Amino acid sequence: METLMLPLSPRFIVLTICSVATLLLVGIGIHDPKVIPLVVIPVIVFGGLTMLGIHDVLQKDHAVLRNYPISAHIRFLLEEIRPEMRQYFFESEKDGMPFSRDTRAVVYQRAKMVLDKRPFGTQKNVYEEGYEWMHHSVAPRPHATEQFRITIGGPDCLKPYSASVLNISAMSFGALSPNAIRALNAGAKRGEFAHDTGEGGVSPYHQENGGDLIWEVGSGYFGCRTRDGNFDPDAFAKLAVNDQIKMVELKISQGAKPGHGGVLPAAKVSEEISRIRGVAMGEDCISPAYHKAFSTPIEMMEFIDKMRRLSGGKPAGFKLCIGHPWEFLAICKAMLQTGIYPDFIVIDGNEGGTGAAPLEFMDHLGMPMREGVNFVHNALIGIGARDRIKIGASGKIATAFDIARAMALGADWCNSARGFMFALGCIQSLSCHTDRCPTGVTTQDPTRNRALAVPQKTDRVYNYHEATLHALAELIAAAGLAHPQDIRPIHFSHRASSTDVLSFTRMYPALRHNELVDGTGDKRFRDAWEMAQAGSFLPAALERSALIS
Repeated sequence: METLMLPLSPRFIVLTICSVATLLLVGIGIHDPKVIPLVVIPVIVFGGLTMLGIHDVLQKDHAVLRNYPISAHIRFLLEEIRPEMRQYFFESEKDGMPFSRDTRAVVYQRAKMVLDKRPFGTQKNVYEEGYEWMHHSVAPRPHATEQFRITIGGPDCLKPYSASVLNISAMSFGALSPNAIRALNAGAKRGEFAHDTGEGGVSPYHQENGGDLIWEVGSGYFGCRTRDGNFDPDAFAKLAVNDQIKMVELKISQGAKPGHGGVLPAAKVSEEISRIRGVAMGEDCISPAYHKAFSTPIEMMEFIDKMRRLSGGKPAGFKLCIGHPWEFLAICKAMLQTGIYPDFIVIDGNEGGTGAAPLEFMDHLGMPMREGVNFVHNALIGIGARDRIKIGASGKIATAFDIARAMALGADWCNSARGFMFALGCIQSLSCHTDRCPTGVTTQDPTRNRALAVPQKTDRVYNYHEATLHALAELIAAAGLAHPQDIRPIHFSHRASSTDVLSFTRMYPALRHNELVDGTGDKRFRDAWEMAQAGSFLPAALERSALIS
């Protein structure tokens, strides 16, 4: 009896109604042919729904559709639009991840050069654990009118680069659309700041408008690789001497997915991507998780020295997200042993962005940017090399406060990726990996990326950079300082609880000059320094164990 009543149950009633309606409408049409024109559309609608319901009952991929034919599709529809519903109707100004609605709004406003002020006071709970603030001075200075710049290039660099303290972080052509690359580079040209190419190589879209470039070379060696995927020094030298390329950067790892390689399937390797990346059509384009050109810290330093020489003496450095502390300290020991020093190091944090990454990598792998920057800053002080190596910070940088905080912890400049994406019009739809970006920023679909109008977006990229540095100038002046490089940890505080406030100086204690070389008792560094060895990324204790076994 229960089975016979199933068509009338709430689970199946929609299918039953559609089936009965279809049969009745067909019967009416057969009985009176004159009404056929009136019933043909309802028959198509209810008949189609009936066929859909029957398919739902018979398919085996989705249990919810087998139990709730037709009606369960509403669930999938709501699930599809859930991010948009939450963003447009339910988020508060401080909600929204990875960037809050308030942060996105201020980028949009600055990019459009419209009012970016807020009324009535902060919406943050300033007594909540984790709240941070910058100290102001009772004797503020007039804010600087010149652009904040730093010179990158150590004693071994023949062509130092004067860089803005805010630049475009690494985003490859392929991850971004041609029009997005065009607009970013044109904005960089106009604002005199740098545009990192990402590991996908230097594309014609990067070169079209003549903005300063930082050429990032990843483990795939795109644009400078041999047929079998090894580093090609001749191809590298041929491109690296291009005047538009101001610095060369070796990518060791990326914050959002450190230690994770990538594969662009052969079907997606277009003729254009084949030409730009130097890969064969009809074959998978592989970006390994590791480098073939070196396998030890010493070899890594020698490779960076080769990049500097082949580029004609331009600043050469590397980018990484800090993982095992002893591995970076092994690189430091390699610097001391070889006498080879990079001109710069860019620290990415695990809060950094990516087009696509496994959840576990994004959420739980790698050191956050702030700890990473401060660790590297102190390590370089500890080996007496901080004055010759500049540090860049990359990881969720969007506002002037983000820049100031990173520089207080040891950064010399900051890179922003998603901040500049917002300036291009990104709405944080979280569809970067689907090739269905609604604003044309992260899609290769020409029918979608045509929506991104290059001249207008160029203006917004320039405006965002200009307005953010203006806000930074006001912050610095309010603190009684002349330049962001004057910021120190003492200028920031962190609320550890409702009643406990810590200075950044206490949270991030500094090493003394050459302290690692002389012998440190600092627990953050002591054991890792002893484990580090210039000839291997393995910790010394593990290597000895491996030899014994």
